[in-house]
Amino acid sequence: MEIKNAAVAGTLESSDCMVTVEPAAGGIELELESAVMRQYGDRIREVAMETLDRLDVRNARVSIVDKGALDCTIKARVECAVMRAAEHEGRIGWGGVIR
Repeated sequence: MEIKNAAVAGTLESSDCMVTVEPAAGGIELELESAVMRQYGDRIREVAMETLDRLDVRNARVSIVDKGALDCTIKARVECAVMRAAEHEGRIGWGGVIR
């Protein structure tokens, strides 16, 4: 999926995360900020990268500000931000893209 514009999904509320996706060249650049980085940083990165892979995103700058989000929330926020950034039109099969 081609990222055309910058887009954001999520909030900075407790148990959520804010995901920003922007166009980039040369692969995926993932920036992560989290209060639980030492405990869950690797898992958050893994979930984000798996989600980007499933959406076939190959070039993007992704920033995640985590406030204790669960895996399902991270997946949903990444998916939403990517769909917005790719200007995906039409019916979105939420839950069908991400397993």
